[in-house]
Amino acid sequence: MSATEVPTTVGKMTVTNQHLLDWVAETAKRTQPDKIVWCDGSDVEREVLTQYAVETGVLIPLNQEKRPGCYLHRSNPNDVARVEHLTFICTPTKEEAGPTNNWMAPADGYAKLGAMFEGSMKGRTMYVIPYSMGPVGSPLAKIGVEITDSVYVVLNMRIMTRMGQAALTTLGASNDFNRGLHSTLDVNPDRRFICHFPQDNTIWSVGSGYGGNVLLGKKCLALRIGSYLGKSEGWLAEHMLILGVESPEGETTYVAAAFPSACGKTNFAMMIPPKRFDGWKVWTVGDDIAWMRVGPDGRLWAINPEAGYFGVAPGTSMKSNPNAMLSIRENTLFTNVALTPDGDVWWEGMDGDVPEELTDWQGRPWKKGSSEKAAHPNARFTAPMANNPALSKAANDPSGVPISAIVFGGRRATTVPLVMQSFNWTHGVYLGATMGSETTAAATGAVGVVRRDPMAMLPFCGYDMGQYFNHWLAMQSHIKNPPKIFQVNWFRQDTNGKFLWPGFGENMRVLKWVIDRAHGRVGAQETPLGWVPKAGHLDLSGLDVAHERVDAANAINLDEWRREFELQQELYDKLDATMPEALKLQRALLQTRIG
Repeated sequence: MSATEVPTTVGKMTVTNQHLLDWVAETAKRTQPDKIVWCDGSDVEREVLTQYAVETGVLIPLNQEKRPGCYLHRSNPNDVARVEHLTFICTPTKEEAGPTNNWMAPADGYAKLGAMFEGSMKGRTMYVIPYSMGPVGSPLAKIGVEITDSVYVVLNMRIMTRMGQAALTTLGASNDFNRGLHSTLDVNPDRRFICHFPQDNTIWSVGSGYGGNVLLGKKCLALRIGSYLGKSEGWLAEHMLILGVESPEGETTYVAAAFPSACGKTNFAMMIPPKRFDGWKVWTVGDDIAWMRVGPDGRLWAINPEAGYFGVAPGTSMKSNPNAMLSIRENTLFTNVALTPDGDVWWEGMDGDVPEELTDWQGRPWKKGSSEKAAHPNARFTAPMANNPALSKAANDPSGVPISAIVFGGRRATTVPLVMQSFNWTHGVYLGATMGSETTAAATGAVGVVRRDPMAMLPFCGYDMGQYFNHWLAMQSHIKNPPKIFQVNWFRQDTNGKFLWPGFGENMRVLKWVIDRAHGRVGAQETPLGWVPKAGHLDLSGLDVAHERVDAANAINLDEWRREFELQQELYDKLDATMPEALKLQRALLQTRIG
């Protein structure tokens, strides 16, 4: 096959859905591709498209002995993260999108991006990707179809979703599928937009090749469109990991947890308990997104709609996340990491000595001691969840798993204690709604600034956030046996800027208390802010950290909380028009408790 050829037909697809055929024909007329490829998700297709991606310079083969089936992709240096300022919610009124979202009128969005799509695939191949978010056939799953001109997107979507004929078979003759359209154009930031049309179940993305902007099943469908559908249909689409904790006696308890990007979320989802907890196991259901519905038993049941991990590489190591490192040994795509002389990958925070020489994420020579990073701080790996040695046997269960606890956590150097339980569901919604976290390299903009990130959903809620809080509050009446709600903070520091809590696998000690509280097995100490562990209830045996430091990590400083209370006012002011009265009352109650 020459470098300019791509197969018109890969595998065998049976496409009978007239709604889909009409939409593909309409899109082809608009974009004018040279070829159309229907993607079936087969191994043969992967091999053929991977070869094509290598021949066209989209992928660089890695050392196949060290990392079989693994490849490196280098994106344009202007296209390395989600672009929140260019991400729009296109609802009929600005009020529906809310003050925390960028808004564009649907007609304007279709016209603006439609003009960019005109002829955008001339000389290119148009790939049609049918996929299922969630186990195929699950009542909690959704079908989507993404049209793209990027083979990189196809190969990533193959890892991240259940892609191909099974999705089409599930769709049948229905018109109920998400329509996603993407073109890289010329990767020009001035012509880069990600627009969501919730009422139409449609996503249009132009001008980017970065995963978070173009893998339309992920943040776009699973969260922005998903949250809107959840509000309309009575379920929750959340930026949450799902894990199962199995006791030595064989009891498994499932926990969902929300953390902003690059705040240890994947580490927590794949955690290996420390030696003190021999016999305990943590199983990964999902590392990033949870779709949760009320089951027939009155509990909240969750699925991970994804089939892979799009994880942050820098900082990932055998010390911080052994299961992630084992998950990326084969059949993994790496984006914007450094390349070793022998064809392996490297990034800051990886195990072992820093290599003397590397090729950096932009393809430039790099030497040890350089002031520039060898890997981009938001460098990524895309790995199949089947690679994870700690993958839960329930990860593909169409019924999902029952959630016993919900955890909210952010990156805070002060104020927020190590772990705290809400007084009740409404107070738990308040804790999630007012959560703050220091920004990271996962999004464009300044790094290290504390911003309010409600439920870790600020960049991902597809409608007005005040109404989103209302939806959370309304869900309580439908959940007969609601999960207990907690807040954690692994990142509290001392006056010298050193972390007070060791984190990583030691977070199992906090998780054990959360589970015991969820099952009503252990008491707690009431504080003005919530319930915290009583002395001796947080298992610290064998922990090589002074108890005074743990006490400091758990400490509640009312002066700091009075400042925090004032800082939360900005969120309340912004969402005043739709902020639920119940959360306004929670704020008033907090004020009376902290003085």
